[in-house]
Amino acid sequence: MSRTFLYARVSTVGQTTENQVHEVRAAGFDIQHQRIIEEQVSGSMPAAERKGFNMLLDRMEATDVLVVTKLDRLGRNAMDVRSTVELLDSKGIRIHCLALGGVDLTSPAGKMTMSVIASVAEFERDLLIERTQAGLQRAKSEGKILGRPSATSAAQVQALKALDLTQSEVAEKLEVSLSTIKRLWNVAA
Repeated sequence: MSRTFLYARVSTVGQTTENQVHEVRAAGFDIQHQRIIEEQVSGSMPAAERKGFNMLLDRMEATDVLVVTKLDRLGRNAMDVRSTVELLDSKGIRIHCLALGGVDLTSPAGKMTMSVIASVAEFERDLLIERTQAGLQRAKSEGKILGRPSATSAAQVQALKALDLTQSEVAEKLEVSLSTIKRLWNVAA
């Protein structure tokens, strides 16, 4: 006999999982309290590294059902969500996502949905990279200096070196690291 579990996750301290629990119950799932795993951890952390998610994996068995309100509860990026779904599928655990109409992500229709979502995510990522590269090229062509501004210049270091200050004294006076001073110590100003 299969059991139903809920994985409810929020990212920040000020958030609660109450809405997710309510949404799942309103959808008709009667999940026992001990089968609700609530976790407060960023979605950017892979599911396999989350304490609550690993506790969930330890409790679940083949034929059990995992309910999530949205795919992003399983992970922030498509690759992590996909690997999590594949892991659960390999254990015989079905995954129902309410935001996708309750589709079982381990079914043929669910796998197709996951493929489409992964393709769209990859497309979005490629577009972002393309836009970023175009913006960098435009900035360079306009003569803008890219990257982090220099904390100090070789001329400043050389001026203080000429006053017979030690490298440590120069670093303290310019409020930069000793490694920055060492890098600029013998550079011609």
